Amino acid sequence: MPLRFREVSVDGLAPLTAEVPAGAIVGLVGEDMAAIQGILELAGGSRAPGAGTVESAGVLTLPHLFAGVGWAARARELTHLEHLRRQGTAILLSSYERDLLTELCDELWWVEGGKIAMRGAPREVLAAIQCASMESLSEWASRQQVQLSPSMRRGDGRAELVAVETLDAEGRPAVIWQSGQMVGVRVRVRYSAAVDDPVVGIMIRTRIGFEVFGTNTELEQVALGPCAAGDERSVVFRFCCALCPQEYTLTAASHDRDGVWHDWMEDAVAFAVADTRYTAGVANLRAKVEVEGR
Repeated sequence: MPLRFREVSVDGLAPLTAEVPAGAIVGLVGEDMAAIQGILELAGGSRAPGAGTVESAGVLTLPHLFAGVGWAARARELTHLEHLRRQGTAILLSSYERDLLTELCDELWWVEGGKIAMRGAPREVLAAIQCASMESLSEWASRQQVQLSPSMRRGDGRAELVAVETLDAEGRPAVIWQSGQMVGVRVRVRYSAAVDDPVVGIMIRTRIGFEVFGTNTELEQVALGPCAAGDERSVVFRFCCALCPQEYTLTAASHDRDGVWHDWMEDAVAFAVADTRYTAGVANLRAKVEVEGR
């Protein structure tokens, strides 16, 4: 028998009209956990609606599916769910596991702001959530202070790195970059002694130390000097963030052309890269795929 909500409402939940067909599995996703819990309780019969009706005979509800469950128990439960589906049981569940939701569910309901913001195929709904989350994450990241926490610092003291910042697409300091957007690194240097021809450089590494990208003002043919004691230089490196989602570190330095360091900050800043979809590896080449011969 299907599960039907007919103009159902309770505190914190907008009137809901929806159906889970017999033999279908529907997943509830989103950050509005109060509303998700309310829908599950209504479907399971442990909560009475303030208005409307719920038809839920023979329905199975599963909050936080597989949370803390071992591999063997998980395999048994998946087999059991498939058996119930074939018998015509309507199943309503919640989970944080994207792969599980994609493979197991026939449909997802995105619950946001006390209502179902979107219903549809799992991949489509998860993609929409990821896009919305990326916008929220980018806004949050722009309000976070970039902390200098070098794993090692060295140099002869003729200059000091007074600021090293990762910048988002709007030029704001941010601890998270969005893959595919134009981003930047700002390095501000104060010179305590005269330096004729200083070089400022950066190096991006993965969290395990793999060198991803490095450049400096000499390679980019940008002259900074001569600098006198007390002078400051602010150098901004801008580029497209062609990186896969994971954590990275940023090393920055001021040095002479022959490599003598004024100030070197190893892993000065930690930051992350996020994206609206999963990609593996380090370089996000954003491949375009076509099928030939059809």
